[in-house]
Amino acid sequence: MGMRVSGRAGRTAAAGIAVAGIVGLGLIAIPAGAGAAPALPPVSAEDLVSSVLAAHPGPFGGTVTITNALGLPALPNLPQAANGSSTVRVWSDGDGRGRLQLPTASGEQSFVADGQTLWSWNSDGKKVTKAPEGKDKIAPEAAAANPAEAAVTALGALQATSQIRVDGTAEVAGHAAYELVLAPAPSERTLLREVRIAVDAEKRTPLRLTVLANGSTTPALQIGFTDLTFGAQDPALFTFTPPPGATVEEPKAPAGAPAGKPEKVGGAEPTAVGDGWDTVLVAKMPAQDATKSPAPEGARPGGAMPNLAALGTPVSGTWGKGTLISTAVGSAIITDDGRIAVGAVPEQVLTEALAK
Repeated sequence: MGMRVSGRAGRTAAAGIAVAGIVGLGLIAIPAGAGAAPALPPVSAEDLVSSVLAAHPGPFGGTVTITNALGLPALPNLPQAANGSSTVRVWSDGDGRGRLQLPTASGEQSFVADGQTLWSWNSDGKKVTKAPEGKDKIAPEAAAANPAEAAVTALGALQATSQIRVDGTAEVAGHAAYELVLAPAPSERTLLREVRIAVDAEKRTPLRLTVLANGSTTPALQIGFTDLTFGAQDPALFTFTPPPGATVEEPKAPAGAPAGKPEKVGGAEPTAVGDGWDTVLVAKMPAQDATKSPAPEGARPGGAMPNLAALGTPVSGTWGKGTLISTAVGSAIITDDGRIAVGAVPEQVLTEALAK
């Protein structure tokens, strides 16, 4: 959406991106048409990382083609989570305003940041959600569908615990790019082998994020532009007017909360245990049903998430009992007492986090 996430929120978001496939946000994009590796001037890994984190690519518009091969079921308002492919459109004005459009089962979900307000519109339920703009309020499905946002956030969280190198060049969506590779340090306990970020040679903005799991040469997770144009975009893209007949909702502040502070959806903010590649996020599931995820914003009535516990196997330990869900890129444990622990890590790391 043209906005960066930093600090503790950045660390949390990066960990979420790394293991998003477990809870229905795993996005594996079809690689952009590969051409001959372009000849580019040499650049050190240190300089390339610094230039990515400092880059300001300006306005752009592009398409991301998304395919999921994790074997997860279809989730309401997020068909990208099911096996198959779809496309996402993303625009940025280069100055904090942005728009992202995702297809749903029978329509479209849009996210618009107009500089003051974040709008979410779902055509299925004719529901609009608006909230004061803030970097920590971007919907996860919107953040994960933007290769530039996903790569910059992951880079900021993982560089301190990574071995980093530049591994040649590539062509992505018609743009010459450097291939930046981050591999976990030997001390990291993770299911991931490396993260590759294709960086635009001129703008130094990420064009593609690829995650490779241990024991496989096939990408487990990849988010990449299939077409991308830099330059001024239509200003009308960054404004939003609720359609006639739409229901408009605003987050409500809980009793005693400071004015202007919206209520957190689904409970308290997740707790991050560890850092870097073996970060585990531990959160409390919604009180009404600890085995089901809350319906996303804009979901049509009755569009609750499926029973995630049905996707896994029973496990137990000193932390209690629950269900383990595993994929090539990560694991999650949903406990019987209403907690969820998720990370790009093996089961043992999750159980240690739950026991703390």
